[in-house]
Amino acid sequence: MITLLLQIYLVVLLAHVIFSWVPRPPEPIMPFVLGVRRLVEPVAAPIRRVIPPLRLGNVGLDLSIIILFIGVRILMAVTRSVGL
Repeated sequence: MITLLLQIYLVVLLAHVIFSWVPRPPEPIMPFVLGVRRLVEPVAAPIRRVIPPLRLGNVGLDLSIIILFIGVRILMAVTRSVGL
């Protein structure tokens, strides 16, 4: 059960990454975009405070999302090995 929830959260993280590439999402999907942000930001913000975005010229690479992906994958491996 926990592994399934972590898999769903990985999909939410992927949606967050895709939505971050769109400067102004269409109005009909805006509630979905805001919902995804509400699920990701409380977890990503503390990581972002410790590891700020990497500046690459005029672009900032948000490492917190990458670290979050890795962390969720590690949690998935642990829960699978324990049998949750």
